[in-house]
Amino acid sequence: MQIKKIILENIRSFEYEEIEFQIGRTLLSGNIGSGKTSILLGIEFALFGLQPGQKGSSLLRNGKDFGKVIMEFVIGNKEIKVERTLKRTKTVNQDYCSITIDGEKRELSVTELKNLILEILSYPAELAKKQNILYKFTVYTPQEEMKEIILEDSETRINTLRQVFGIDKYKIILENVSLIIAKLKEEKKVREGVTLTLEQDKMFLKQKEKELNVKRADSFGIKKDLVEKTSSRKKLESEMEEVSKKQDEKKSLNQEIEKSKLLIKSKEQLIIDNLNLEKKTKDQIREIESTIFSEEILNNTEEELDKLKKQREELFSHNIEVGTRMQALSIKNEDNELIKEKLKNIEICPTCLQDVSSSYKSNVLDKLNSNVEKNISDIKFLAKEKQELAKNISLIEQEISKKNLSIQELKLIKLRQADIIDKKKVLSEIIVSNESLKKDILLLTEHMASLESQIFDLKKFDIVYETKQKELEKAYKQERATEILLAETKKEVEMFSLQIDELKDRINRIEEIRVKLNYYAELEDWLSKKFVPLISFIEKNVMARLKKEFSNLFSEWFGMLVSDSFNVYLSDDFSPIIEQQDYELDYSYLSGGERTAIALAYRLALNQTINSMMSKIKTKNLVILDEPTDGFSESQLDKMRDVLDELHVSQLIIVSHEQKIEGFVDNVIKLKKENGSTKKE
Repeated sequence: MQIKKIILENIRSFEYEEIEFQIGRTLLSGNIGSGKTSILLGIEFALFGLQPGQKGSSLLRNGKDFGKVIMEFVIGNKEIKVERTLKRTKTVNQDYCSITIDGEKRELSVTELKNLILEILSYPAELAKKQNILYKFTVYTPQEEMKEIILEDSETRINTLRQVFGIDKYKIILENVSLIIAKLKEEKKVREGVTLTLEQDKMFLKQKEKELNVKRADSFGIKKDLVEKTSSRKKLESEMEEVSKKQDEKKSLNQEIEKSKLLIKSKEQLIIDNLNLEKKTKDQIREIESTIFSEEILNNTEEELDKLKKQREELFSHNIEVGTRMQALSIKNEDNELIKEKLKNIEICPTCLQDVSSSYKSNVLDKLNSNVEKNISDIKFLAKEKQELAKNISLIEQEISKKNLSIQELKLIKLRQADIIDKKKVLSEIIVSNESLKKDILLLTEHMASLESQIFDLKKFDIVYETKQKELEKAYKQERATEILLAETKKEVEMFSLQIDELKDRINRIEEIRVKLNYYAELEDWLSKKFVPLISFIEKNVMARLKKEFSNLFSEWFGMLVSDSFNVYLSDDFSPIIEQQDYELDYSYLSGGERTAIALAYRLALNQTINSMMSKIKTKNLVILDEPTDGFSESQLDKMRDVLDELHVSQLIIVSHEQKIEGFVDNVIKLKKENGSTKKE
């Protein structure tokens, strides 16, 4: 990973600043409080956002409601730009997040961006919800925090290093195994209680199987009795069916008598209807015969009607002509009035272009007035003529209506006289029909008498039917009682079978539980006596190997910074042990420079150990040192050149106010703080 640029806007003492980083060693130089550490915090914020327990107000510039960090860096062949913002509401929270990879921008949530950064850096995914301890111990840890780690109690330090080295999984495994063993013991107790009744259940199963065999024998006897009762009932049903046929025959005869009665009533009503029709037809014939019809009168009336219609047409035509003449005269008067109006205003003749004299106008107007009066007189005369025509048309319309009515009456009389032959034929048919109906009534009466005789002979079967019906009801009751008894016995058999099946299932389940119980006991024994010691042994060996490598590196780095009179190494709990002339020195008795050397050596040894273990992480070639020489003597400062040469990283960023460090680096970025705002010099 190579950091190329970071932009800070309203971050701590920075209002707005762009800082570019080069390959090699870069020194962030400036007085104490000039804002050097703010850049390192900005880098960490750009990568991972706010850490658990970290407040946004610790980064956002006082008095500002919005802050932003943009960082550009390279990993492999990928150009990456990350942008994060802070926003002040009631509290200061992370607001906007985005990442651009090779020109493709994505806006993500805070959690999504952190997960993606961890993936890009090849950091373990389980660090997503934890502090960035891997980044802290491989890239950037403030020197004072490293001193705090050294001074922590042994258990806290060991647990922290377990997480850093990624071997806290062994402790988690052991804790989980303890939970599993406790759960196995609990499951064993539960299953031991369940298996106590196994032998008792087996004895109860044998008893139920004996009772089931007895019930099955009872069921067989009841089933045989039911077959006999069913056969007896079916025989009675067959006999009943024969008697029922006689009953149906009697019922059919009664229905036939009822039909005959209805037919007789129907035919009697037809005779009455025919007699009424006969009387009505005779009256119509007499009425028609008494009416006189003349074809000559009909023809004369039709001729008179034609003449009246012609007269009406002539009057209509004359009326239209009179109306047309009246309209023409009215139009002429309107034209004359228009000419009069125009003549009043005309001064020059439009044709000859001569002046129009008053006398000429007067003559023309007199002539026009004369024409208008004559036209009005003619219109009045024509109006009287039109009224007379309307009156004559109305009279002719009345005459035409009367003639039409007379013609219709004459034609109706003609039709009725033509219909008299059909009516006489109908009268003859009515007489014949009544004779036929009387004969049918006689035959139906004789048929009814024959049917009543047959019904009398069938009445004896009513008593037989009642007797058989009572016997059949009794047989049904006995059969039903036997069926119920058989169903109850079958139900008992089913219940016994179900109880037996349930017992068998229960016994099988308990047998399975016994097998599981044995398995749990074996598993608990294996976990307690073999697995737990194995994991503890592996963890111990891993920690021993790490401690050895870590201790050797720690000793080497410390030896580069301090004289050979000291012998340093790490104890089993990774505490630094400092010896001088075979005497162990307490950390608190060391000088400030020596304590700084211990912290720096511990930091660099830890960095190398982690990078060697986690070869895939993408931050191996980046180290950030914050005030690594605090309290160093001049000779120790001189040795820092050798330390930096031994780091072998492609990008090293150092924060220091020591001017001498400038000679050990490739690039220097100087910062100064004026009026509460940090700027590059």
